[in-house]
Amino acid sequence: MKLLVTGATGQLGSLVVKHLLTKVPAEQIAVSVRNPQKAVYLKEAGVDVRHGDFTQPDTLASAFQGIDRLLIISTADGDRVQQHTAAIQAAKAANVAFIAYTSVVNARESQLVLAHDHAKTEEAILASGIPHVFLRNNWYVENEKDTILASVSGAPFLSPIGEGKVGWATRNDYAEAAAIALTLPAHDKEIYELSGPLRTHTELAQIVSKVSGKEMKVEQIDVDTFGEFLASNGVPKEAVPFVKAIQSGIRDGALAVESSDFETLLGRPLTPIEEGIHELISK
Repeated sequence: MKLLVTGATGQLGSLVVKHLLTKVPAEQIAVSVRNPQKAVYLKEAGVDVRHGDFTQPDTLASAFQGIDRLLIISTADGDRVQQHTAAIQAAKAANVAFIAYTSVVNARESQLVLAHDHAKTEEAILASGIPHVFLRNNWYVENEKDTILASVSGAPFLSPIGEGKVGWATRNDYAEAAAIALTLPAHDKEIYELSGPLRTHTELAQIVSKVSGKEMKVEQIDVDTFGEFLASNGVPKEAVPFVKAIQSGIRDGALAVESSDFETLLGRPLTPIEEGIHELISK
């Protein structure tokens, strides 16, 4: 049984491989990466490092040869639907027997700006006929790093999402769930909605205050004002509308998805969010 993880040098992928190495022998693990030089440490650990670039489909065709089970970690930029579709086609050509895909909560019904690409990818996997599971991730607490660190340093905890709720969890928990999904011999379901306990920004700020020992001042602002703040603090102008759209979706409840799937897949309780926040502010 040969397992392959795409994007294995990224923030999520590297953690997935770390968990896989505790579950199966290294020789059963392969990775596809755009730059194999960045994965030398994995090769030294006995992992099969292959060149696979989602923008160069021919590299994926060779990277997936001999692979039984594939984890496709969604790409971060470019035409993601085209890239993911190329990976799915390469997997089918290579006779991959199973695909796990990192999607987003409620992908095919969500109005979140991120959801479109994930919905189209899920549809492409369905159309391929390859057995699969969709790992519909909610939100990494690490996504709030800048806000958390700024607030610990004395700045207001800026919140453009109002009473919108988010199922924050640690990236490491999402990575372990992906590793488990890839190694389980069989799945009882096609979709895992991976959400932590739902919290507002105000509730998150209270936890940051508890962990840091510093009082947090939450400042509710509208999305447009938040966009102006981002632009004035170095966020590229072209990226601001996308970030604003995400925050608007969160405000409107796009991430407020309750589910017990996360703990069921992990086989344990989620890592307390306090631990994730402590790690963020202690680095």
